[in-house]
Amino acid sequence: MRGDAPSWGELEGDTVHLTRGLAGARTGETAPLSGAALLAPAEPSKIVCVGRNYVNHIKELGNDKGDLPKEPGLFLKGPNALAAPGETVEYPQWTENFHFEGELALVVGRRARDLTPERALEYVAGYTCGLDLTARDLQQTDLQWFRAKAADRFCPLGPWLETDLDPTDVRVVTRVNGETRQDGRTAQMIFDVPTILSYVTRYVTLEPGDVVLTGTPEGVGPLSPGDTVEVEVEGVGVLTTSIGERGTVAPPAPALA
Repeated sequence: MRGDAPSWGELEGDTVHLTRGLAGARTGETAPLSGAALLAPAEPSKIVCVGRNYVNHIKELGNDKGDLPKEPGLFLKGPNALAAPGETVEYPQWTENFHFEGELALVVGRRARDLTPERALEYVAGYTCGLDLTARDLQQTDLQWFRAKAADRFCPLGPWLETDLDPTDVRVVTRVNGETRQDGRTAQMIFDVPTILSYVTRYVTLEPGDVVLTGTPEGVGPLSPGDTVEVEVEGVGVLTTSIGERGTVAPPAPALA
C-alpha cells in the first residue's frame, strides 16, 4: 500500500517494487517493506473453498462414513470475507463456537475455464496462507454454511503471494497463542491443487484475483476473545490474526492488495 492507494508490488529483500496490478510489469517505483501496510493479496470476485480435504480432519468432525469423498466438496465465501494480515477480527456475537482452520490458499493469475490437471498450475499467480474462520455451531444448522463460513472477515489471507512454490508437499501449521494446534502437509490432501482447479473450472470460471482455499488438516478447534492465531505455510510465511472482543472492532477499509 502506498499512501492511501492500494498497490501491488514485488518483494525483493526489504524493498517493494510497485507493479501495474497483479503480476503486472514494474512501474519503476519502490517502497520500503517496513513502511508498507500489507493488505490481503487478492482482488477476488469469489473465494472458492474445499471442505473435508484431509482424511483425519474428516474423522475429527465425525464425518467418516468409511469411504473417501469422490469429488471435492466446495463452498463459497464472498469478497466481504477478506481480512488483512495482522488484522483483528472480532469474535461474532452470534456464535458460541468460533473455530480456526489453517490452509494453503492460492490466487488465480489469469482467466481459467475447463482446465486440465496438467496445465492447472500455469494459471496460479501465487500461494499464500489462509484462515478459514468458522462458526461451528451455525455450520450444523445452515443449509449452505452461509453464516458459518461467509460472514464478514471470515477469511484472513496473507502475508503475501509466493510465486515460486511447488504445492505438492508443503507443511501447513496453525498455532494459537504460540501453541501448535494443526500440523499437516499438503501431500495428505485427498484432492491436490491441480485436481481442485480442474474440478472447479469445469463449472465456474475463475477470474484473475480469485482465491481458492484447499482444505485444512486435523486439529481444528475453538477460539476465544484475545487469542492470536498464526497460520504458517512452508515456503510462504506466517499469517497472524488477532481475535477481538465481541462487537468491539470497527469495520475496516476494503482489504485489497
